[in-house]
Amino acid sequence: MNYRGSCHCGNVAFEVEGALQEVLACNCSICKRKGSLLWFVPRDALHLLTPENTVRTYTFHRHVIRHQFCPTCGIHPYGEGTDPQGRAMAAINVRCLEDVDLEQIPVTYFDGRAL
Repeated sequence: MNYRGSCHCGNVAFEVEGALQEVLACNCSICKRKGSLLWFVPRDALHLLTPENTVRTYTFHRHVIRHQFCPTCGIHPYGEGTDPQGRAMAAINVRCLEDVDLEQIPVTYFDGRAL
């Protein structure tokens, strides 16, 4: 299935392909504040529809996850990193996807604060 998403102002827009079956809610210091619900997909399933230079990156702690955000409206539509096997992954903030009924998606809670 293909989904379209964006930040609030539309400066960062993207498409992502995959089966949205569950999301992850993390309680680490940044996810707790952002309130993101994350869907993990291979990085090549995420396609930016706007120029890559419209996105800004924030890293912290071990600097292994690149939290991508719009410098205009401040929304974080996705992050980038690698899975334990070293594969490039994207963490899509499903709250930024169009036409997704969040009430119908199971949520897994992750204790990122403990890492």
